Amino acid sequence: MEYEITGDNLQLVTLHVQGGETVYAEAGAMNHMSSNMDMQAKAKGGLMKGLKRMVSGESFFITEFTPEGDGFVAFGGNVPGKIEAIQISPGNEFMAQRDAFLCSENGVDMDVEFTKKLGAGFFGGEGFILQKYSGQGTVFIHACGDFIVKDLQPGETLKVDTGSMVGFESSVQYDITRAGGIKTSLFGGEGIFLTTLTGPGKVIIQSLSISNLAAALSPHLPIGDSGSSGSGGMSIGKLLGD
Repeated sequence: MEYEITGDNLQLVTLHVQGGETVYAEAGAMNHMSSNMDMQAKAKGGLMKGLKRMVSGESFFITEFTPEGDGFVAFGGNVPGKIEAIQISPGNEFMAQRDAFLCSENGVDMDVEFTKKLGAGFFGGEGFILQKYSGQGTVFIHACGDFIVKDLQPGETLKVDTGSMVGFESSVQYDITRAGGIKTSLFGGEGIFLTTLTGPGKVIIQSLSISNLAAALSPHLPIGDSGSSGSGGMSIGKLLGD
């Protein structure tokens, strides 16, 4: 499989799939595809895997795409942001925030990972649940804003706003710490806790989270039923693709 990512902050990834190959994606992520592409909704992995996907912010069903001969299919996210290709291999797993999954080669397995520490679960921005990718192949993740990719050295620690963490390799240690003293935590504007990521391993953070985007847009949007105020009354949920 070959792929190309196009666009700036409203990106699409186009997968060029050979005959006999299968890729799968979050339901509703497909933008366009070749006419010879067969599309099938499936509960990949059975009932338990479907329920786990729902817990991790995805849909129960995924959509599989298999061409008759060579074909292509393009996918995009539902908010302004970036797409990143993550290479997965045995022993090189990757963790990502809820809702990050976009599409993947069939050899990659998506599961859920529960944070091992109560502090990270309660205050880490993403709760107890992260998405976990394992197996063999390429998975594509999507999140709001621009991406900053860091390659942490052994023992190197990065402190990140709790809502800005997109994902990290499984070799990276994930925890939370208080954002300074009590006065700084309460009045510094950065929240009470920060996420700490300690290397070695790759880390991806985002310049803008969906929650921050919603908070910035909310004062400028009419309040009430969009049906009573015409096109100008679009709700924040509809604007962000919910």
